[in-house]
Amino acid sequence: MKRLLAALAMTALTVHAAPATEPDDPYLWLEDVDGARAMAWVKAEDAKSKPVIESAAGFKPLLEKFTAVANSRERIPAIAKAGDYVYNFWQDASNPRGLWRRTTLAEYRKAAPAWETVLDLDKLSAAEGKQWAWKGATCLYPEYERCLVSLSPGGGDAVEVREFDLPRKAFVTGGFFLPQSKGGVEWIDRDTIYASRDFGPGTLTRSGYPRQVRRITRGADPARAPVVLEIAEADLGAWPTVVHEMDSRVEMVTRVISTRRAETFVVLGGKLVRLDLPETVDASVAGGTLYVRLREDWKPAGTAYAAGSLLATGLDRFLAGGRDFDTLFSPSARVSLEAFAPMKSMVLLTLLDNVASRLVEVRREGKGWARRDVAAPKLVTLSARALDRRESDDYQLYVTGFTTPTSLYLAHGGSDGRELLKKLPDFFDASGLVVTQHEATSKDGTKIPYFQVMRRDAKLDGANPTILYGYGGFEISMVPNYSAFVGNGWLAKGGVWVLANLRGGGEFGPAWNQVARREGRHLVYEDFAAVAEDLIARKVTSPPKLGILGGSQGGLLVTATMLQYPKLFGAVVAAVPLMDMKRYHKLLAGASWMGEYGDPDKPEDWAFISKYSPYQNVKPGQPYPKILITTSTRDDRVHPGHARKMAARMQEMGYDAMYFEYTEGGHGSGTTPAQTAYTWAFIYTFLAKSLM
Repeated sequence: MKRLLAALAMTALTVHAAPATEPDDPYLWLEDVDGARAMAWVKAEDAKSKPVIESAAGFKPLLEKFTAVANSRERIPAIAKAGDYVYNFWQDASNPRGLWRRTTLAEYRKAAPAWETVLDLDKLSAAEGKQWAWKGATCLYPEYERCLVSLSPGGGDAVEVREFDLPRKAFVTGGFFLPQSKGGVEWIDRDTIYASRDFGPGTLTRSGYPRQVRRITRGADPARAPVVLEIAEADLGAWPTVVHEMDSRVEMVTRVISTRRAETFVVLGGKLVRLDLPETVDASVAGGTLYVRLREDWKPAGTAYAAGSLLATGLDRFLAGGRDFDTLFSPSARVSLEAFAPMKSMVLLTLLDNVASRLVEVRREGKGWARRDVAAPKLVTLSARALDRRESDDYQLYVTGFTTPTSLYLAHGGSDGRELLKKLPDFFDASGLVVTQHEATSKDGTKIPYFQVMRRDAKLDGANPTILYGYGGFEISMVPNYSAFVGNGWLAKGGVWVLANLRGGGEFGPAWNQVARREGRHLVYEDFAAVAEDLIARKVTSPPKLGILGGSQGGLLVTATMLQYPKLFGAVVAAVPLMDMKRYHKLLAGASWMGEYGDPDKPEDWAFISKYSPYQNVKPGQPYPKILITTSTRDDRVHPGHARKMAARMQEMGYDAMYFEYTEGGHGSGTTPAQTAYTWAFIYTFLAKSLM
């Protein structure tokens, strides 16, 4: 569930009209997403901001560079294996909406593989008069002849699901079809699926996610299909999972109660059997093994297991009452489990050791498990994914770093040998750059690590334009990665790039997040300010040269920190941000995050939320730096009203608050390469104008 909130396929965009009374909020009308008055305001703001940025000396060449990168045929085509083929979704200048395509692994090894188009979204969009955005496909194992394809108009989280015939490369006439909604869908067999959707009045939670999982047979009306699981309106949502094996399958449904709290059920003989596990664990099944990731200490049957551990046991044994687990990973000081990948005869663990990646193979030997450290590059980020866990111990290994162009290898369990499949070119000149790791001391004495990318010959005189990036939420770790946008948009211009590992994230296990939730949220802002102060104290930069950048939860981070420490910064960029924490739980998916932030309707929770909520804390006459606020009209996760209202309030008070809203992209920077390139060129041009 750690990645669930970021990966949910979510419901149709809800238009929120202004409530009848809230006298302290004169800008509620900006929450009316497509309302005439609100959209007139958006168009007026874009008409003000776009000429300022587009006329800047560096904007046009940067946009051309970003567009070339976004459309480059030298990008690594990410693949997923299904049967005899590997599949990829690809966008470029000729195919801005994208191609779902396939080839063989042998062909993929070539410098210029021959790809077979399976579905052309540009042709589909033209034929149907909708701007479709690809949201993935799930194909039925083991034949992989039928798929459930998810498409979104405008790039939001709400998707339309259609059945697709892979051999014919065409949608199935009269096949499974689910109208636009947030939710999940899984194959059971060729004629049966599970779906959690908006099935009509009363079937959504307050967060806008499905309350029901239904079992739908071919030809049946989904709205009349039998309900397998129904949860409370106050819960977050319900989702199905089906794990297919060579000769069996495991059917599961999950009741997500709140952020990082859930109950998982196995469907046995048409009945639900709840897995007797703490609500705070992540539970998954592969190859008949139940894997359990702990967020809190647990002591089943008298054996103590530490929070952050990964446990394993046979699913059948567990369902029969067995509570003995094997410990595949136990955390230690500043070493945490980032991810794990079950394969045919082993489990591959990706660890973070003081935010540096390590790989460990865990393989059953006799009654125990043997561990082997995999020789891999140091001081980079490693990401591993099984090629086909049922067939072999082969896996894809991505290697990336701030100055290390991303490489994709085919690796083999039990060996340190690996085959280079693809590698990015040097999209920017990194020859004079040095990556270092430092620590800042937060207000309560906690050491907060951060990465710094800087030119080797840069002087420590406080004059270096610097961008400090952070997130600090939802147990999501910030790790080094190669970005041609950061490289060309900032580093190539002589700027310094800094990535902070704040509490609220997952860099050091679940406790790193838990301490900064709810009433502990102030720690995230103190951590971020501590990193800024350390950069200034080390004379890397100075307040007029220091900018902060963040998106979504990171947009809340940078804005709240700016309001509390305005004299530390020269510029701020908040993208698709949360801003109004008094009403966030009433807008789109906001209620699903109350486990992270608290419930502002409860006086005891509002007491601590009110101290940092940006929309309520912006005050006139303060030394705030200039700020750029961006969002998308089609963001159906974080409501665009957050950004709109904050910009309007700051402008009313006379602050230099620039606003830019793009009409596509969902909770992101665009649905096509051109849109993404434009958004980031806009952001980096603003930062260059402000800090350079």
